[in-house]
Amino acid sequence: MTALMIQGTGSNVGKSMLVAGLCRAAVKRGLSVAPFKPQNMSNNAAVTANGGEIGRAQALQALACGLEPHTDMNPILLKPESDVGSQVVVQGKRLATVKARAYAALKPQLLDAVLDSFNRLKSQCDLVIVEGAGSPAEVNLRDGDIANMGFARASDTPVILAGDIDRGGVIAQIVGTQAVIDQRDAAMIQGFLINRFRGDPTLFDDGYALIARHTGWPGFGVLPWFADAWKLPAEDALDIATPKRATGLHIVCLKLSRIANFDDLDPLAQDPGVRLTMLHAGQPLPADTDVVIIPGSKSTRGDLEFLKQQGWDEDLRAHVRRGGHVLGICGGYQMLGHSVTDPGGIEGPAGTAPGLGLLDIETQMTDDKRLTTVTACHVASGRTFSGYEIHKGHSDGPDCMRPFATVGGANEGARSPDGRINGSYLHGMFRDDGFRTAWLAQFDVAASDQSYDQAVNATLDALADHMETHLDIDRILGCAR
Repeated sequence: MTALMIQGTGSNVGKSMLVAGLCRAAVKRGLSVAPFKPQNMSNNAAVTANGGEIGRAQALQALACGLEPHTDMNPILLKPESDVGSQVVVQGKRLATVKARAYAALKPQLLDAVLDSFNRLKSQCDLVIVEGAGSPAEVNLRDGDIANMGFARASDTPVILAGDIDRGGVIAQIVGTQAVIDQRDAAMIQGFLINRFRGDPTLFDDGYALIARHTGWPGFGVLPWFADAWKLPAEDALDIATPKRATGLHIVCLKLSRIANFDDLDPLAQDPGVRLTMLHAGQPLPADTDVVIIPGSKSTRGDLEFLKQQGWDEDLRAHVRRGGHVLGICGGYQMLGHSVTDPGGIEGPAGTAPGLGLLDIETQMTDDKRLTTVTACHVASGRTFSGYEIHKGHSDGPDCMRPFATVGGANEGARSPDGRINGSYLHGMFRDDGFRTAWLAQFDVAASDQSYDQAVNATLDALADHMETHLDIDRILGCAR
């Protein structure tokens, strides 16, 4: 039972993708492998079979390993609810909502849960591949660290350091990391690799040699840019990529400030009959929009106010007057009603916010959090599909008598009398190829022979092959202990 950790010189240097590719490469070698991330910060969560939640990247990495997602794969999940505070999820369950300074004091108490989950995974497979968070060079955060070197030292897990050359300054990234970290932390690093190179990798030969000479660390290779990375579910809203298509059903998603579970959009982005636009703050709704999706949010009332600040509420009303369609998912569904009431101050100050008034429903926030996978039947098409719920709050009203779907015989979601405004708490519905085809058919979009899950698996295979071609995978995996 061995383990290896990929740390990065900064956030968003490609650690999640590297771990997913290594997991698939190790599986192809006949090893039983599991992914692990001690601490993750993301509002893009996956519901696990054991009734908890983990970061979406670890769910993708589990798929790369041929495993079902489990809460042990990401024992600490931070879900930002404001600029200064986050919900703390421990082994899949909400512990508290704390501000950054309070979390710093809480971290040392969480190491036991981290090591408990890690050791359990390690006992069940040949290899655990661990993903760090941020950078070990953030030495101001080293005390009580459970995400990078604090975890590596506590678990005796060797580290490979990844730098992102696409950002520029990769030599300083890696050499500088060694310069500022503790010598005992530096001793955990077994070598480095360069990620996201564009062009001829041999042009970096001198820089590569310079890094090795200054650090004394061996290099494991230079990985060129992986062009199909956009086909894998993104964990950060900044990484949402949409193909540039001139035609197709124009679906516009409002990019909320606290957007959550936005991987709902990935299957639509890849469907050849769809032109998906992510609408950023300050941009008006395009006049040729066919369908608006209001996605999930970690702060429904906060993002409802954000939506109105952009003038999107007026844009939505004009869109509906023109005969356009709207789909609200989870927090987006809650915004579609007359009001969102939070008497206990669960997502911010207690009070009530007026909604968009496009559905005849009202929502009240409750402290109970619903985390479950479901099988549902879409009422309009009769298609059965799988999805999951991950939300607080309850919505009710006359439009709920026209449900979006049924789950176990009970109504779920709501529809307007003309059927053009729909809301649902169900995430993941578009991953189901049959449902996606049926939903798009109402807009006269021709069926595609594309299977989303098969496309993701094929991309993971291609990623592993790409890494095998350009990195010394045998030496990397040989560092595990």
